[in-house]
Amino acid sequence: METRFVDPEDQGDEGLDPSLRPRRLDEMLGQDKVKEQLRIAITAARERGEALDHVLLSGPPGLGKTTLARVIANEMGVAVHDTSGPLLDRPVDLAGIVTALGARDVLFIDEVHRVNREVEEYLYSAMEDYRIDILIDSGPTARSVTLDLERFTLVGATTRQGLLTAPMRARFLITANLDYYTVEELVQIVLRDARLLGFTVLPEGAGEIARRARGTARLAKRWLRRCRDYAQVEGDGAVDRDTAAAALEILKVDELGLDEVDRRLLEVIIDRFGGGPVGVNNLAAAIGEEEGTITEVYEPYLIQQGFLKRTPRGRQAMPRSWTHLGRTPPQGLGPGDQMDLL
Repeated sequence: METRFVDPEDQGDEGLDPSLRPRRLDEMLGQDKVKEQLRIAITAARERGEALDHVLLSGPPGLGKTTLARVIANEMGVAVHDTSGPLLDRPVDLAGIVTALGARDVLFIDEVHRVNREVEEYLYSAMEDYRIDILIDSGPTARSVTLDLERFTLVGATTRQGLLTAPMRARFLITANLDYYTVEELVQIVLRDARLLGFTVLPEGAGEIARRARGTARLAKRWLRRCRDYAQVEGDGAVDRDTAAAALEILKVDELGLDEVDRRLLEVIIDRFGGGPVGVNNLAAAIGEEEGTITEVYEPYLIQQGFLKRTPRGRQAMPRSWTHLGRTPPQGLGPGDQMDLL
């Protein structure tokens, strides 16, 4: 677990921060509906001098859930305590964290859907009644000790909200689903990071990076750094369209944002399984990836962009996949199927 105090008055030099994460809601680009919802709730809580209600952030990886949790702490002027669902394996692990929380502090649990079920039972009372009952010893000498907690805010992040139990979801009074970024929003993110890092990215270079970032800020930031390296070594230091395209070509990221694994996944479906349907377990074995990685990391973007669809019998390649890979779609697989996202 990482604990750090976020001083709302310490502006510092964010250009020296390797993460380049925004500190305030008005510094965040994109996610306007989520930011407006949180701005109202945070302002109201601060005016009342209360802890913010518990917040659940959901959405695909790379959209800024961790950043938003830290922004919430900054806006509230409190400390943020970071941990992850898989690390909360025993009730004593949870007890050690929540008893260290100060008044109105933020406890951020990443992958909250992976919290141990026994620990989750203890978390209910911590979230609702701000107390936790710990069983000491066992057998005839066993006794329960109640620990009172400061009123805190739990911010949970999950890529799979459906795996949360109903009682857990019900205790989050603020829920926000983060969407993929538009190309225009990613362009602004790229230009902002380049300015803070102190090098030049031309608008058309930022657009090339944004178009290949799969709608996620994390990838846009990653590709920006690799384009900066390429421009420094092979160019004049400025990132234009050609420089960005050449750098991303080396990384095997094509013009639609598909990387080597994406293309291999589509090629396997088309070449080995006749375009599908094929079960995700067979896909995982064929490309050497975990099933969870395929369903959580690769599939959402491919489905959203019309390359792939889920059917009751498995995954099926859509016409766009065939044409993008230079294949001819079979007869009977028309463009209309592209919208049939089951």
